[in-house]
Amino acid sequence: MSVGYTDEQIREFFVTLPHAAALGLTGERVGDGQAVMSMPWSERLVGDPASGVVHGGAVSALMDTCCGAAAMSHPQVSGAGATLGLRIDYMRPATPGQTIRAEAICHHLTRTVAFVRAVAVDEDESRPVATATGTFTVAGA
Repeated sequence: MSVGYTDEQIREFFVTLPHAAALGLTGERVGDGQAVMSMPWSERLVGDPASGVVHGGAVSALMDTCCGAAAMSHPQVSGAGATLGLRIDYMRPATPGQTIRAEAICHHLTRTVAFVRAVAVDEDESRPVATATGTFTVAGA
């Protein structure tokens, strides 16, 4: 549990953000500097109508939100922060019709910055859809 908020409060905070609600994000697990979130496939998230593939921006939002939750849930963090930088590498298109799940871990913390890594997969968990590395402002580290 982080110093400032309970893990449940962090999970609820992130999944009720307007963009997260619009994307249908679900917080599966948040705590100890780690987070798992999922985004169900939806026709309104499709970026290519011919193939049915979810738009990369939706994947980016899922990964950014999941990384932020991981940073905020680190035991030494006492408050919310903001994304400083986020790099996303797309490995392949997500399979149309499948839920995309992101897992993030805060692997390093300074007084003011959290460093986070994440991976997004669909039902073929052996092949990532995307990976991310990000930096986030933090309070109380």
